[in-house]
Amino acid sequence: MLKYRLLSAFILIPVVIAALFWLPPVGFAITTLVVCMLAAWEWGQLAGFKARSQRVWLAVLCGLLLALMLFALPEYQRTVHIPFIEASLWASLAWWFAALLLVLFYPGSASIWRNSKTLRLVFGVLTIVPFFWGMIVLRNWHYDINHYTGSIWLLYVMVLVWGADSGAYMFGKMFGKHKLAPKVSPGKTWQGFFGGLFTSAIISVLFGMWANLDVSPAILLTCSVVAALASVLGDLTESMFKREAGIKDSGHLIPGHGGILDRIDSLTAAVPVFACLLLLVFRTI
Repeated sequence: MLKYRLLSAFILIPVVIAALFWLPPVGFAITTLVVCMLAAWEWGQLAGFKARSQRVWLAVLCGLLLALMLFALPEYQRTVHIPFIEASLWASLAWWFAALLLVLFYPGSASIWRNSKTLRLVFGVLTIVPFFWGMIVLRNWHYDINHYTGSIWLLYVMVLVWGADSGAYMFGKMFGKHKLAPKVSPGKTWQGFFGGLFTSAIISVLFGMWANLDVSPAILLTCSVVAALASVLGDLTESMFKREAGIKDSGHLIPGHGGILDRIDSLTAAVPVFACLLLLVFRTI
């Protein structure tokens, strides 16, 4: 299993970096759309759709929905300040606050959505669609001024989330005693949680020293810690839905890593939240 994980990571990391820095806006948008379609395919299982054909249709509908919204906004290649997109990102904050309550009160909260495929599909839309727009917003950040500014921001969010996850794992292994959310994800501990936040803070400080940014170190640190907190919530939320569906992995598309949702669950929360914070910060300075 470790061999497959390392091999997959060795292949995927250069591919992700290449897509971030070399693809034009349209190419990156299409790539992100395909990722979201695969995520929708896997979410179908979490929503209770057992038939493969149903999940295929769900992925196709997701792709059509995102493509129609994307290409109905021709200016998306050059700007991020589009009311519809911003509204989608801000709406995601309401969903993640609701998700926090669902996680905190699980398994009792599952009685609200356990028997409703429609509600679970709505949860999927609120997870995948803002993630898509968050990726587009960050990647195209000031694209007309510098083609790489948005790529650096998006890579930063990814490194921040991956670093926080790795830090949580290491601190949890070394010091973990008190369970964070035993009814949702028994392996996570409070010591790992704070270790992950500490790691994200270190990454923020180092990034602020390396990159020439228009934000103060304090603002960057605050945004980074909030995004790291959101990433934990994204992970726990998917774990809750998987536990209710009785599955360990959302899929098997990535050898040794499970499914697409297993790889992007933290990013589905961190990306739109960080995009919202970035929009807010640059609107007020």
